[in-house]
Amino acid sequence: MPASYRYRFAIAVLTGIAFAAAPAFAQPQQKFPTKPVRIVASTTAGSQPDGLARFIAQKMSESWGVPVITDNRPGGSGTLAAAPVAKAAPDGYTLLYVLPNFIISTGMLTSLPYDPVKDFTGVGNIGVSTNILVAAPSLGVKSVKEFNALALAQPGKMIFSTSAAGSAAHLSGIRFNMAAGIKVIHVAFKGGPDSMIEVLGGRAHYHLGTLGVTLPFIKEGKLTALAVTTPRTPVLPDVPSLGEIYAEFQRPDTSHGLLVPAGTPRPIIQQISKELLRILALPEMKERMQAIGFVATPGGPEEYDKILRAQIESMSKLVRDAGLRGK
Repeated sequence: MPASYRYRFAIAVLTGIAFAAAPAFAQPQQKFPTKPVRIVASTTAGSQPDGLARFIAQKMSESWGVPVITDNRPGGSGTLAAAPVAKAAPDGYTLLYVLPNFIISTGMLTSLPYDPVKDFTGVGNIGVSTNILVAAPSLGVKSVKEFNALALAQPGKMIFSTSAAGSAAHLSGIRFNMAAGIKVIHVAFKGGPDSMIEVLGGRAHYHLGTLGVTLPFIKEGKLTALAVTTPRTPVLPDVPSLGEIYAEFQRPDTSHGLLVPAGTPRPIIQQISKELLRILALPEMKERMQAIGFVATPGGPEEYDKILRAQIESMSKLVRDAGLRGK
């Protein structure tokens, strides 16, 4: 076979292969979403996290042109919300709004109806709630240093009130007590407002709770603000961060984010993540978060996967060290 003929034959074969493969590459990417999307959250309707989740859902719906529904499933240390998402079809239509209880439950509970790492894939990091350490004005302390000196002088006598045992506020309080080296009496209540009322009523000495709930009482002088768990907040710029005092608080132990079931196609994950990051950058969203002391720390899928794994590891260690591992 002459060389020129062999060359023309090879070109024809390669051209034929290219044309045969073209339809596979030319297939348009499947449109998403084409039906309602559900965001499952382990919080009650009307709570601060619920408000953020609903705002995100609203903006997604406006952008995508399909309903995006917030499905509240509180209880079970977050497992009542996470379990159905883990078992949902991996198609991007069921998302989990991650709250601190998702991370905490991995250390607190010995048995979970899902694997918190293997059964989920990250979509994006959202941010962290600002918790604040407050004391009863009757103690006469104005700083963490003064509070610690008082607590160390009377071990086992200071009463520390928090929301339910195993909550983010409770574990942040444990971190503080351990870092400060103080021994106190801990009393848990159903929710943050209930435990804060104990300090207001003089039945407890200090409390660690959400900034949004405590702020009005701080401004009225009924609670003394000692430190926040996040970097300094514009809402209370003169109140120091615990990270300025203790290295243990220089990074958050839990955060909010979005997860999807493992196996969800990567293009769909990237599309949802891109939309989430767009919403977090909206001026209206920034104003909402700042008003409740929420610190946005937006991040993509890969970054959030790493953050989540690190937080699960550190929180599990804290639970073990504090002897809080449950059943």
